[in-house]
Amino acid sequence: MVIELLTSHASVRKYKDVQISKEAVHELIRAGQHAASSHFVQAYSVIHVTDEEKRKKLAELTKNPKQFSTAGAALVFCTDYCRLEKAAALAGKEIEYAYAENMLVGAIDVALFAQNVVIAAESKGYGICYIGGVRNAPQEISELLELPAGVAPLFAVTIGVPDEANEVKPRLPVEAIIHENAYDAGKYDELLPAYDETMNEYYQHRGSNQKDVKWSNQMADFLSTPRRTYMKGFLEKRGFKFN
Repeated sequence: MVIELLTSHASVRKYKDVQISKEAVHELIRAGQHAASSHFVQAYSVIHVTDEEKRKKLAELTKNPKQFSTAGAALVFCTDYCRLEKAAALAGKEIEYAYAENMLVGAIDVALFAQNVVIAAESKGYGICYIGGVRNAPQEISELLELPAGVAPLFAVTIGVPDEANEVKPRLPVEAIIHENAYDAGKYDELLPAYDETMNEYYQHRGSNQKDVKWSNQMADFLSTPRRTYMKGFLEKRGFKFN
């Protein structure tokens, strides 16, 4: 069942030495293209990195060597308004994508597209890992992949035959996610401490990398320090000026 597939997801960071053919990758990409797209702009592109030297450099720049060195396929997902500029030129017009709304449209389109690709891959027994480390060096990666103006790399996904089996992390209880008719922050006083205990139990007893930590502490540490503050400047150079 689709629901069972979705709820069994766990990131895979080590793969068997099995390459995924271009034909198989194209099949996954075609499935990804059937995701919803705002106004059908389809503001995404994906770079399938098959060149070994470029993959090594990508591994270095993203600080994810294990995933890229063993993956059967390495994909970099980008928001893309270059193609839309070309389409507008066919109609004798110019477009303006330097608005925050267009950046949001592009980012959402990329995320929906990528998640379809991921679900298609997992349905065939592959493992995957999203790699936000692309944003560790977005300018260098843009140059490596020869991305034109209007195109910005947002994240990568590695795909391959799993060589490890990670446990599924317990998600927040659905009651913490869904609000009926109005937002209710008061329920977090009860739900979050209980979830902290659930996650602490998981972290202490999972198969590898055990640690004694609570989710709330992790989130506080992660979000209390500004991260990748250069991204606004980088996106502005790509043409996304947040007007």
